[in-house]
Amino acid sequence: MELKYQISEEFAERARKVEVILMDCDGVLTAGEIVYDSHGVEIKHFNAHDGLGIKMARLAGLKTGIISMRDSGTIRTRAQELGYDFLYLGRMDKCTAFADLSKKLNLEPEKFCFVGDDLPDVPVMQLVGLPVAVQNAVDIVKQQAFYVTQKKGGEGAIREVVELILYARGSLEESIEKIWQVNQ
Repeated sequence: MELKYQISEEFAERARKVEVILMDCDGVLTAGEIVYDSHGVEIKHFNAHDGLGIKMARLAGLKTGIISMRDSGTIRTRAQELGYDFLYLGRMDKCTAFADLSKKLNLEPEKFCFVGDDLPDVPVMQLVGLPVAVQNAVDIVKQQAFYVTQKKGGEGAIREVVELILYARGSLEESIEKIWQVNQ
């Protein structure tokens, strides 16, 4: 199997340095809608393609994490299910969370990718080596991004980012093989 993606050499250079993929949740892992049932329980719709993308990233040795302003049991459940490495919820100042993680891991900002969709994501996007906006992001966020996904948040955008990073690193096909082995 030979997979072909159209990426620039600069994207490839940045992607090869990435060791941690961070992301917002609402609007990135979901379509951005916040739904409550009649008992006030929050409901979120996550995309299975993104979930498999997170598993592919982790099988390839990448760390993953969420930095979100919202603290939600729904996010915690999904993060635990997929095995995210880092979870920063209820963080109004996402830069502080990023700085804490960068220091904890002793990694330079260029080793991080951050995927966002709205204004609170911009300060972190300005720090990382590979800032990405989802297709449905607000214009200001798209202007700060090095790459804008073809997929919308909640519709496979994270999977797209993971595949492109793995492709740039030359490990996409190996990651797919590992997924097939795990699911046999």
